[in-house]
Amino acid sequence: MVNYNRYTYKITWSPEDQEYLGLCIEFPSLSYLHENRAAALEGIENLVKDVVADMEANGEMIPEPIAEKNYSGKFQVRIPPELHRKLAMEAAEEKVSLNRYVSQKLAC
Repeated sequence: MVNYNRYTYKITWSPEDQEYLGLCIEFPSLSYLHENRAAALEGIENLVKDVVADMEANGEMIPEPIAEKNYSGKFQVRIPPELHRKLAMEAAEEKVSLNRYVSQKLAC
């Protein structure tokens, strides 16, 4: 069984509901409302646990926890040619590669 405690949980305040909203990043369609913050976290964790158990019982593909995924450090982004030119010029002014320049910009 997948360890549901390794998923990425988030608790936020819902102004519309006037309660805490428990969310799980790996299961974006699930949520749990409660007036108590700790109970909202416990509620979403239990909900995810039940859903994972159902998925396992039905032989469905279960999402891998984001924290356990391996990332290559590479991804492609399509941008307009004008922006590409602008960034290349800024990188040249800074005397760094375009890759390093964009990486630094993203880190800010």
